[in-house]
Amino acid sequence: MLIVTGHTYIEPSQLSLFLADLQTLAIATRLRAGNIAYHAAVEDAALGQVLVSERWADQASLSAHLQAAGTLSFVSKWQGQMHGEIRRFDVSNERALTDS
Repeated sequence: MLIVTGHTYIEPSQLSLFLADLQTLAIATRLRAGNIAYHAAVEDAALGQVLVSERWADQASLSAHLQAAGTLSFVSKWQGQMHGEIRRFDVSNERALTDS
C-alpha cells in the first residue's frame, strides 16, 4: 500500500474555487481502481493551507490516477498557483493503531 500525504498552499482568495475543483477530482478519484481513500481538509483558511491524505493499493494504481485526464486537467489549472510538499510513503506493515 502507498500513503500520499502532506500540505499544499493556495492563495486564500482562491481557496473556495480550488476546493470546488478538488471535490470534483476527489469524486472521480474515489471510483478509480486501487484507490483506498482520498481526502483533503482545510487546516488554515487564512493561509490557504490544505492537508492531503490518500491511500493507494499499489504504484500502478497511483500512476494511473496521476495520468488520468481529470488529474492532469486539475494539475494544469492549479500548478502555478499551489505549492507545498506532498510525499509518498510505502507501507509494508499495516495494522490497527492499538496493535503491537
